[in-house]
Amino acid sequence: MATKLPKVPILIVGMGWSGGILAAELTKAGHKVVGLERGKSRKTEDYYMAHDELRYSQRYELMQDLSKETVTYRSSEKVRALPMRSYGSFLMGDGVGGAGVHWNGQNYRFLPYDFEIRTKTIERYGKNKIPQGMTLQDWGITYDQLEPYFDKYEKMAGISGEKEQNEMVGKRSAAFPTGPMKKTPGMVLFEDAAKKLGYHPYAIPSANLSENYTNPDGIARAACQYCAFCERYGCEYGAKADPVVTVIPVAEKTGNLEIRTNSNVTKILHTGGKVTGVVYVNTPTGEEFEQPADLVILASYVFNNVRLLLTSNLGKPYDPKSGTGVIGKNYAYQITGGGAAGFYDDQEFSIFAGAGALGSCFDDFNGDNFDHGSLNFLHGANIRFTQAGLRPIAHNPAPQGTPRWGKDFKQTTIKYANRFLNVSTQGANMPWQHHYLDLDPTYKDIYGLPLIRLTYDFEDQDKEMVKYLSEKTTAVMKEMKPTKVETSNTISTYNIVPYQSTHNTGGVIMGADPSTSAVNSYMQMWDVENLFVVGASAFPHNSGYNPTGTLGALAYRAAEGILTYLKKSGPLV
Repeated sequence: MATKLPKVPILIVGMGWSGGILAAELTKAGHKVVGLERGKSRKTEDYYMAHDELRYSQRYELMQDLSKETVTYRSSEKVRALPMRSYGSFLMGDGVGGAGVHWNGQNYRFLPYDFEIRTKTIERYGKNKIPQGMTLQDWGITYDQLEPYFDKYEKMAGISGEKEQNEMVGKRSAAFPTGPMKKTPGMVLFEDAAKKLGYHPYAIPSANLSENYTNPDGIARAACQYCAFCERYGCEYGAKADPVVTVIPVAEKTGNLEIRTNSNVTKILHTGGKVTGVVYVNTPTGEEFEQPADLVILASYVFNNVRLLLTSNLGKPYDPKSGTGVIGKNYAYQITGGGAAGFYDDQEFSIFAGAGALGSCFDDFNGDNFDHGSLNFLHGANIRFTQAGLRPIAHNPAPQGTPRWGKDFKQTTIKYANRFLNVSTQGANMPWQHHYLDLDPTYKDIYGLPLIRLTYDFEDQDKEMVKYLSEKTTAVMKEMKPTKVETSNTISTYNIVPYQSTHNTGGVIMGADPSTSAVNSYMQMWDVENLFVVGASAFPHNSGYNPTGTLGALAYRAAEGILTYLKKSGPLV
């Protein structure tokens, strides 16, 4: 029997980027907030001298415990889904800060095309350009409407970038708050090659601070030290923007935020068309609590947002056969296959050093920046060279044909450890009627609740895009003048291993029509006015970028909507 606690005004489930931003904005406005986080507390001091590749990169110190809760996966409805027993394709964060602690810091705004993708595609190419079964839809908001929230998020996080406006991306109302990161020899080679080919390269917008910075909330952080321990690690300097060193301290300083760690929410309570609170388990003791609340915000990871709604019977579950329903619809991933590697016999680079968002990129083949009329795919990819810092356990580069073990392998990988550069793509992923999330009928977590089931595979659209873009990356790499170039130009069947990207999106998507979307542009559920679902679960498709910048902008818009709702309840428009 759950112990019933006194009612609270606002309850946030999940204290990552979305939950942290909302907590800061709501508490600054004078509202009392309780944040429930299923993992443990985290602080910068936890990462002092924690450059331990085995512990963090290989043994997943910051990630969710898959023996207690995981996801199941199948490529289609014709096969049985099986649980992900060990980490591979993506990494689900755990603890205060969530995935915002272990991210790399590459921070983009989605393109104007993304937010009106269906309308703009039809305007340029006609309805027949959208393949049957591709559930492409507009987001219910435009880039121009979202731009002020991008700006607010970037100033909070201290995003570093070039002062000049790049013509391939959405127009900015203000320059980045800090200048670009240092430019390495590899970046110079990439940018020079791209310019020679007529492209428009620029420094990757970075949440790794290029200089000391104090944000509008008074949070002061130090500049990046280029130690190369970003992805899968917390930042010991606080130079990488994450919720623990930016928004959560602001909320705590108000005295209006209470964070309860080790509090795993298992159910959302509701009656009469409104939510009334949640049930959660204290994970160390197993005690169950009922926490009533006037307003509930789901701000956890994509899979958990969808799963909580489905297990709580909130919203209409998506039916892939009829295409009706909304909860679980339009799951999308990221297409990272395709690229070109260069091996240098006569030039050495210090690629052991770097930062998660150190690099250069261009968008000439992203979104609809190029003509798709004769192509068998939509959208595209950000083409990039990054120098995140390659660590010794995982980094063993060798040209094709090199033995995978023994003396020759050792000698070759030592030779090329700092003589290897890579030009890669990060491609958009379009939604399909048969790609979705639902509850697994067989497998359950330690509390007896169904696991979330992922049904997904690469489509011809993705394979054609990789083939086309690999030609572009190869041309750039050849212009960078390595001794040898190797191209990756195909993808086949998606698998849950190896690691590819943690950029999962969709399942509780936003839009302007309640019949095709779960939430409005303020992340308010259409049919439950006091429930807001915030995060990348709201994306109707995934772009050719890392999702965090767009997630952050949407969280600031959601905060504005919630503040409006608290003054005058009802559906927001």
